Amino acid sequence: MRRALFLMVCSLLVIFVACKKSTEDFQTATINDYNPLVPGKYITYTLDSIVTVNFGQSLVTNSYQVRFVVDAEITDNLGRKAFRIIRYIRKTSANPWAPDNTFMAVPTENGMEFIENNLRYVKLKTPIRDGYTWKGNTYIDTYSLNSNLKYLNDWDYSFDSLDLPAKVGALTIDSTLRVMQRDEIIGDPSNPNSYSERNVGIEKYARGIGLIYRRFLHTEYQPPTPGHPGAYADGTYGVTLTMIDHN
Repeated sequence: MRRALFLMVCSLLVIFVACKKSTEDFQTATINDYNPLVPGKYITYTLDSIVTVNFGQSLVTNSYQVRFVVDAEITDNLGRKAFRIIRYIRKTSANPWAPDNTFMAVPTENGMEFIENNLRYVKLKTPIRDGYTWKGNTYIDTYSLNSNLKYLNDWDYSFDSLDLPAKVGALTIDSTLRVMQRDEIIGDPSNPNSYSERNVGIEKYARGIGLIYRRFLHTEYQPPTPGHPGAYADGTYGVTLTMIDHN
């Protein structure tokens, strides 16, 4: 009888330890771990902006410094808790900061929405684990007949390189995650006589800091026609943000 009782107790202990380990193994980080939102928090970046010139015949890169500052806790138009973020810009560190844009971040029950130029992106979503995917552009009109954002349709965002160190500019960050959004080539960009399109979206977040790197690129090249040279279409642009400082 005592032997049977002893074996039963041992079995219960094994089950308890196994369940505890299983629970610990499946615990995931929170959105706030990688995107803390507190009024007064800021991150400073170098901004490389790709734009068209010469009536779309060429692309050039303009460089600036920008600082994103969490200005205040507010509510969005649905009454949800949100944070107003103000972007300041300057050409170099010798110039004064000037505000030039305002954004909104909305922490939700299982994600983080970011509103930029009236476009709502689902930037992060739980559970945070390698390989998890979601439709990050689902709230953007990519399907209407007159939409000029069709290239954003059906993007699958996914986590990879979770909780790994990363080098960003001159900085090495201990714990980061990467969100792959898109890496697409349509046509042959090296052929100036054919249509081509390029879409790239990558973001990196650091634990306890927030967004530390962003690369976005959309190019649409129209080949030459009689009387018109080849050119990049309106809406072609690129943005690269690389963190240089934060508080």
